[in-house]
Order: sequence, then structure tokens, then C-alpha cells
Amino acid sequence: MSFLDQSQINRFNSEGYLVVENAFDPKVVLDPLIEEYKGVLDSLANELYVKKLIKSKYSDYDFSERLTRICEESGKIHAQYFDFSLPQNGIKKDTPMWHGPAVFRVLSNKYILDIVEDIIGSEIYSNPIQHVRLKPPESRTPVYAGTKTVQLGATPWHQDNGVANEDADMTNMLTVWIPIWDASVEDGCLHVVPSSHIEGLKTHCPQSDRKDARGGFGLHIPDKLFRKNDAIPLPMKRGSVLLLNKMTCHGSLPNKSNRIRWSLDLRYNPIGEPTGRNTFPGFIARSKKNPNSELHDPIVWAESWLKARHDLSIAEEQTYNRWSTEHPACA
Repeated sequence: MSFLDQSQINRFNSEGYLVVENAFDPKVVLDPLIEEYKGVLDSLANELYVKKLIKSKYSDYDFSERLTRICEESGKIHAQYFDFSLPQNGIKKDTPMWHGPAVFRVLSNKYILDIVEDIIGSEIYSNPIQHVRLKPPESRTPVYAGTKTVQLGATPWHQDNGVANEDADMTNMLTVWIPIWDASVEDGCLHVVPSSHIEGLKTHCPQSDRKDARGGFGLHIPDKLFRKNDAIPLPMKRGSVLLLNKMTCHGSLPNKSNRIRWSLDLRYNPIGEPTGRNTFPGFIARSKKNPNSELHDPIVWAESWLKARHDLSIAEEQTYNRWSTEHPACA
């Protein structure tokens, strides 16, 4: 039984994005994840307190204010501590990451997979290019030493295909963006350029003067290469999802609110197609052809990431960027 009607599928194919409202009950799907991350934040606070990097654990504050204060005092965002993927470089045997059962249950949630199936079919692989985004209020976000650049601000314009390896250029990769809390324009919701997915892959220039929240150098599409003035914001309520074609130009607005903007950035592709990050582990989330191949054990999923972290910590460092600052478009 389809979740999306034909008009929604047609809109996605035409515009390169689709907001699906009331996709699931957020209390059932998202609240367990929120509770799990409260424990992760406890661990971070305890670790920083023992190291004397913060003078208080800020236990009396709600999640948003507590994390914001911890980031302010420690002078660091700690994005990797909460993430359920690894950074692109600099991986060590103890690089922090989080692969809890509540995260796994969102990745493999029936309602999310029903929507994904309507776009890419019933043989669904959970693509490992995935992140949790905890974006503090920009006015209270630490900056990089010696600069005025915040460690986690507005996400630069990009296409998701542009941050995957070339082997995934033909992969039918679908992005599913999920707000954990309501994401308004003030909170720093996403904005997209409608129908930009039909215009081909753009050059993504390395930002040598700007690191991303996980310590790598971010990529961006130069303004001159796309229809920036046609961009529209997409405020969303929790319980909704945003579907993005891998070629749709998008980014996020700065968080001008007084609380964290919290979201999940998930990706899926048909089983057997390259993921664009073959050293990271994905899993079969749904297969009507071979149901026994589906992964339902969050412990096995977590162990696959522990193994990947170990292997990558002793391997030659990978590269995930096909462009350089010397590219004519980056001048």
C-alpha cells in the first residue's frame, strides 16, 4: 500500500523535493530518540567536567539550553560526539560516535521506509552518509580560534551527490530530512532551489578557510553556478519529512532562535547500488524479495560501525572530494 499519492510523486520528480506532512506520530518515533540522546549528553557533560573543560554539568537545564551552555563554556560544538557516522578524515580508534538502538529504530522505521519505497522501490538500503544535526543558536555558537566564523552555522549550498564518491553518480540516492523539533525559518530550516535537480552536478569548491562542525573542510557551490535567487525556505513541523533528490541544490539558514535546531539527515538507495562511501557500513532496511536479508538488530548495526572505525583508523586516509581549490569555478 502506497503512502504517497501519484500527485506527490509527480511533484517530487518535477521539483526535486517534497515535504510530507504528518508522516508519523513524533511522540512514538522521535521521543525515544530524544530520551536516548539525553543520556549521550549526560556522558559528554561528565567527560568534560572530569577533564575540567567545564565548571558545571548544567544538569538543571533542558536539553537545548544544557548543550548550548556546554558548547559555550568548552568552546567547542562536539558535533561528532552525537553523530551516527564518522568524519571523512582524521579517524582514530576512539573517535566519538553514537549508534544507539533508538537511532537504529528511526533509520528502519516502517513509516519512513513506506515513503522511501514509493520513490526508490521496495529493495531499500540504509546509506551510511547520514548525520544528526544539533545546531545551537548562532549568537551563542563558539567560533574558530582567531576568526569570527562560527563552528556550526548556516549550511552552505550543495547537492548531496556532490559529497559522495563518483561511484554513486548513477545511484538512485534519496535524502530524508527529519526535524526532531519544529524547524522554522528563525530556527534555521532548510532552503532549496526548486527543479535544480535537472540541471546537473555543480562544482563544489572546498572552503579552505572554513571547517565544518566535524573538523573537515566543507564544500559549497559558488553562487554564480546556480539559481540562488530562486531559493525558497521550507519550515517544517515535527512528524513531517522532507524528501530531496540527490541533485537538488539546498542548504540551511542560520539558527537565529534561542534554542537548538535538531534534525536527522538520512539517506537510502536501492540495494546493490554504490553508496558513495563504501568504507562506511550501511544495511538492508527492507527487502520484499528477500526479507531474511533485512537487519533488525541494533547491536549488529552498532558493531559494524565499531569495526569500520577500527579499520579506518589504521588504513590510508580516504578522499571524498573530487574538486580542488584550483578548479576554475572556485577562483
